[in-house]
Amino acid sequence: MTAAPPLARLVTGIGIAQIISWGTLFYSIAVLGAAMRAELGIGEVALFASFTAGLFASGLVAPRIGREIDRRGGRYVLAGGSVVAAVAMLMLALAPHPVMLCAGWVLAGVASAACLYDPAFATLHRVTGHRYRRAVTLVTLFGGFASTVFWPLSQYLLDTVGWRAAYAIYAALHVGVCLPLHWLIVPGAEHVVEPASGTSHGPGAQGHAGPHAFAWLAAAFALVTFVSSAMAAHLITLLTVTGLAARDAVLIGALIGPMQVAGRVMEFAFGRVVRPFAAGTLAFTLLAVALLLFTQVHGVWIVALAFAIPYGWSNGVMTIVRGTVPAELFGGRGYGALLGRLARPQFIMKAIAPVTLTLLFAVDPARRLTAYTLLLVALAALVCYLGAIRGHQRN
Repeated sequence: MTAAPPLARLVTGIGIAQIISWGTLFYSIAVLGAAMRAELGIGEVALFASFTAGLFASGLVAPRIGREIDRRGGRYVLAGGSVVAAVAMLMLALAPHPVMLCAGWVLAGVASAACLYDPAFATLHRVTGHRYRRAVTLVTLFGGFASTVFWPLSQYLLDTVGWRAAYAIYAALHVGVCLPLHWLIVPGAEHVVEPASGTSHGPGAQGHAGPHAFAWLAAAFALVTFVSSAMAAHLITLLTVTGLAARDAVLIGALIGPMQVAGRVMEFAFGRVVRPFAAGTLAFTLLAVALLLFTQVHGVWIVALAFAIPYGWSNGVMTIVRGTVPAELFGGRGYGALLGRLARPQFIMKAIAPVTLTLLFAVDPARRLTAYTLLLVALAALVCYLGAIRGHQRN
């Protein structure tokens, strides 16, 4: 057991790596996907099926990666994830046919499970002690800028050097930036920090929730992930079909990102006085409120804006809740494996949500049933979360 490393250096290093990892492994396909399809002669379904296969791969390996963090520490796992990510980016850059393209996205999915939020949270849990919640919030503030940085960067690279060179450059970023940051800044396996004595709600808090609480929490996070993944894929369509102008729908969608950051800033400001359980209850409640407002948009811009604000806040805080509430419920032992087990159904829901909504559209051309379905999923997530924390709020 050693002293806690400097928080600013640790958070900055992991945060920069998160921007690059999210930007290349998750957000790049939105900009570069059309050019990839055109050159390789494949359809949109084939491309996104490959990406979806990568999400399933993430879910399959996430528990194993969590156990590796518990056993060996985050340095090796995060650094290894950067190496795998670089190889995946090179495979995409060189892909001569759809089979190699699919293999590249599957490998990118494995890398995602090793270097995105969940392994970062598990690593921070080991080495930040009572500063864990603060560290998680700061890292998510960095991660919130991934799309802001990489959507324009991907478009610039596509216009100037093409999508293959863009992925080659992204491979270089993983090797030249993320790998050194993970290897040099993240402490090794021998660094384990306990919270200060008297801390009532840190990562070392020995929660005693049982398997039923785990099932409730896993369901809550999975349902939330379904909503966020479905909305990310279809939000503009869902807004315009209500009668909202396309320009206004895009503007509403663009506001969600800044609202996520605003929610995380507020969590950072008030985290010392608001327990993780309460922050989670607020995040799940705001999501349900946002989806209720979403059902009433009917082409009215101000109602759409009223939806976007709580929805963005909820998404922003929810990421922090994913990293902090499990520690409150289950304690710090085997935390990497715990987060990995929780991540598996989330990755699966993230993979199936867009196509599920597409199938629903076939029987709901007006999208009214779709909006209320998403509301019901959000309400179910809130019920599951309250079931998970029932009896533990005052521990």
